[in-house]
Amino acid sequence: MRELAPGVHSLGGTKGGRVRAFLVESGRELTLVDTLFPDDALEVLDAIRELGRIPRDLKRIVLTHAHRSHLGGLATLKRETRAQVLAHEREADVVAGDRPAQAVGLKPTRPLRTFPFQVGIFLNRPKHTPCPVDGTVDDGDAVGPLEVLHAPGHSPGHLAFHLADRDLLIAGDAIATWPRFEAGWPAFTLNPDQHRESLARFASLEARVVAVGHGDAVGGDTAAKVHALAEAF
Repeated sequence: MRELAPGVHSLGGTKGGRVRAFLVESGRELTLVDTLFPDDALEVLDAIRELGRIPRDLKRIVLTHAHRSHLGGLATLKRETRAQVLAHEREADVVAGDRPAQAVGLKPTRPLRTFPFQVGIFLNRPKHTPCPVDGTVDDGDAVGPLEVLHAPGHSPGHLAFHLADRDLLIAGDAIATWPRFEAGWPAFTLNPDQHRESLARFASLEARVVAVGHGDAVGGDTAAKVHALAEAF
């Protein structure tokens, strides 16, 4: 667990494309963004205890989008914490197991290290344990201390989250730093026009820290790097 900004902790980063989840403190309450893989739920619970909290202090779990590496641990964490589960309405039925995630193509696209994930989504294998969503959120809503940004492109209901008081943006899979820094994994961008608009919006925020769904948070001159991504896409 690594603290990216006051009370914002990055979890995971060891498998599945270096996938990340984020635990956010607000007073005595905790909010979790994404849940990693099914067998990572214990890592999240351990992180909660490491902060001196108990599982029931996790009040809400909000998902950037409904790909398995981001929602795999959801069913277990819901059972252990009774947290409210939130997602965009365009992703909610995937989370609940009522339909598969929208498939990406099978044409190999650089970076080639992401190709196994293309195959997994195409085949809808392995399946995640379904978990009903308790509520939906959309652009401008507040989830605990997080401002919700609807940031489609990677998927129709992809969400990002802004913490203005901590100068931090959680960009989800709209930006990746593993295996290289880029505007998300190219093969997974379902709507390039929407994705371009989402990147431009991120750039306008000029956050000091940008946390991403796969890889380490963006470092160095963060604002300049995000502006460059948006302008080049």
